[in-house]
Amino acid sequence: MKIYRFDANVGRSIGNFGSNFIFSRVIRFNAEARVSCFHLDPSGLVGYHQAVTPQLFLVVGGNGWVRDETSGKVPISLGSAAFWDKDEWHEAGSNIGLIALVIEGELPDSSEFMPVEWDGSS
Repeated sequence: MKIYRFDANVGRSIGNFGSNFIFSRVIRFNAEARVSCFHLDPSGLVGYHQAVTPQLFLVVGGNGWVRDETSGKVPISLGSAAFWDKDEWHEAGSNIGLIALVIEGELPDSSEFMPVEWDGSS
């Protein structure tokens, strides 16, 4: 057995795009997908930028908000996930703090696995 850490103490501070969060790598799947853990402190921000690949943002602690280029801030909390397509402009933040696992890469349609709670296109 091996025990690993992905807490903020082993992460890297990110300041690009006006961001203010800790980035902890978790795993990479044959260069097709990777999993990271984002730690946002109170008032933390993942700045507004385009997704390089499809991206699934799964909240595992705290709560906050997410947005894309067409919506305002949409609340997100423990057990919810946001998905952005490649090249989609997006941002995430939290007033109280948030921890999210982020899966990036060539991803299957998440609606095959999770019920859709909110869809900005409808």
